[in-house]
Parts: sequence; structure tokens; C-alpha cells
Amino acid sequence: MKGRNDKPHIGIFGRRNNGKSSLINAITGQEVAIVDATAGTTTDPVRKSIEIFGIGPCIIIDTAGIDDEGAVGAKRIQKSLEVLKTIDLAILVITDYEVGIPERQLIEQFRQFELPYLIVNNKCDLTAPREMEVDDCKVLNVSTKTHSGIDEMLEEVVRVMPESAYRTRSLLGDLIGEGDEVLLVTPIDTEAPEGRLILPQVQTIRDILDNEAVAIVLKEDKVADYLQNHRAPKLVVTDSQAFHKVEKSVPASIPLTGFSVVLAHQKGEFGAYLEGTPKLRDLRDGDRILMLESCTHLTSCEDIGRVKLPRLIRKFTGKELQFDFVSGLNQIPDIQQYAMVIQCGGCMVTRKQLKERLRPAIEAGIPVSNYGMVLAYVNGIFDRAVAPFAAL
Repeated sequence: MKGRNDKPHIGIFGRRNNGKSSLINAITGQEVAIVDATAGTTTDPVRKSIEIFGIGPCIIIDTAGIDDEGAVGAKRIQKSLEVLKTIDLAILVITDYEVGIPERQLIEQFRQFELPYLIVNNKCDLTAPREMEVDDCKVLNVSTKTHSGIDEMLEEVVRVMPESAYRTRSLLGDLIGEGDEVLLVTPIDTEAPEGRLILPQVQTIRDILDNEAVAIVLKEDKVADYLQNHRAPKLVVTDSQAFHKVEKSVPASIPLTGFSVVLAHQKGEFGAYLEGTPKLRDLRDGDRILMLESCTHLTSCEDIGRVKLPRLIRKFTGKELQFDFVSGLNQIPDIQQYAMVIQCGGCMVTRKQLKERLRPAIEAGIPVSNYGMVLAYVNGIFDRAVAPFAAL
């Protein structure tokens, strides 16, 4: 089960009036993007949900022209380039086989972000099609007007799209097998949505079922009684906020971890987290910590990222620390000002998006961690919480 944004992302790039929006309409078979002869109709990146046979549900992003003009145009281009951090595949739309400086610069950006890409020559119904390559990338001829070449282009999209973008790695498949019982501890607090479990819990239940194992779900105050009256489970996974309570009830012989740690292993920078989390003890008075939330949500007085974690970290370190918060995929302020970066589990974003989110901090040598691993560390059970995955 995926979050609404945890799907392959495809970005459409090119000059104004090259037919980027028309290409989206041709792919979907619907008028989902506004098309007009006026140059610059698309101003900000626009996201559309589509289904591509061979991949499944995708998000396709229509961007502003890379040749936009003026001060506002420069801002639109910058917005388009920021999309590169969030996508899994890029499509560059050209016409009349024109590959100039803007296209060359964009291709170089694709390479810097290690993005697979296609080059599509649109409006081939107006000129005689010919074969062409740009730096060993074959140019595909299409017509969004006649739909010529669209099917062939989609076949190439399926071929080039990294499998890791749509075939999600199992959360627990390396740890459990058929018939194994997994105990899931899910506190119901002010952060839990009314009448539902939070997404990481739902994803873990589905993963357990996909591995032909047995999911047992209970609240933290039922753990001791359950373990006393039933056989020991293969694994216990708890909401990270209940680590301190659950750890006391689960014998050391039973592996214990947290939902956030599970997500960190599946899609986060797990090695960097293992190295960065212990740096909590090195924080000094006046240090700034950046808290990254991958989704945007209403906060409560007991919000984990904005209230509980800062409070626990200040208490653990005994230091006067400053915390900044960035939600969604908003641009990160000057990364050099931070002594540490702490990322949420990332259940709502793709692995590529989370990787690019943390890249500036890792490249700058700034320690990174995630919510669950920090909670385990300040509660003195970090080694136990990461042990199930550390040896894999």
C-alpha cells in the first residue's frame, strides 16, 4: 500500500509551446492539462495522477518552459528545476529536432541527479520524421495531435523507469517468513486519525500478510498480558513513542524495533542514520536542529516532530537547542547552519524524494537521523531497536 505521493514520478520538461501539456493529454487520453497557443500557459509545476501499463499508478508533472523570460520567468524555471529532486524519470520534449543550450543544460542536470530520461520530438506530423541521437539517447518521434508514436514512447518509459520506483522493497521480508507471528504495538493517541490507523501501521500489516505471516495488533497496555499468555512472536514492532513502555514488557530474547526504524531501513539513508544518531550526545548549547516532515498536517499539542521530540532531545542532552521545522518537500534553508537533521519516517514520499531531501546534509557532513531512531536513542534502546536490520 502506497501513500498518495509514494508512486513513481515523471517530469515533463521543454521549451514553451513544445507541447508538454499536450503530451500529458495524449498519454492519459483526457484533457487533464490546459493547452493554449499562448506561450507560457503552464506557469507552476502541475501534478496529475495517471496509470501506465507495466508500471501502475504514477504521478506526472507538467512544468513551465525552460526558455521562460523575465524575472517571473526565471522563478518559474527555478520551480521547474526543483522538480528534479522529486522525480524518478524525466521526459524532455523538443520540436523540429532542436537541441540548444537550454536543452543541453537540462540534460546535464538530469545526469547530476542520476535521472534516467527520454527525449521526445513532438509535432512530427508537421515535418518529415528522421532518426536522431543526443549523447547516445535516441530521440523518439511523436505527434500529440495524431497520437503517432505515443504507444512506443510509453513502452520506452516502462523500459527506462527504475524498477525500484514502483516495486517497493518489502518492509519485513528479510526478517519474517510464512506462519511467523509479528506483534504490532499501536497506541491510540491524539496523533492517530479518527477511526483509522496511521499509514506506517497499515503498510506494515499489509507487508506481513504479503509475506504469509500473521499480524497481531494491540495497544501498548496489552503487551505484557499477551506475551504472558501466548507463544513468543518472531518480532515486535512498536510505535516509536511507546519504546520506553514496550521495551520493559518484551524479553530481550524477542527482537524489538519500531515502525519508523522499519521505514528507515526500507527507504531512508539507513547507514547514515546509524552513524548520525549517536551524534546527539555531541550537541552543544545554541546548536540548531532541522526537523523534516515529509507530509503537511495539522499539528497538536502532542505533535511528535514539533513538540515531543524537541522536548525529549533537550532533556536528554541538557542543552539549550534551537529547532526549525520544514514540512512537505519545501526547500531547505541554508543547511550549513544546522548541527543535525532529523527526518520523519517518510511514509508519504518516494525513496528518491527522501534521498534527495537528505543529500545536502549528508554531503555537508551534517549528522542525520530519523524520528524513531532518535526516540530509541534517548530511551537507551537504540542498539536493540536497530539490531534486527543492522546485520542485514
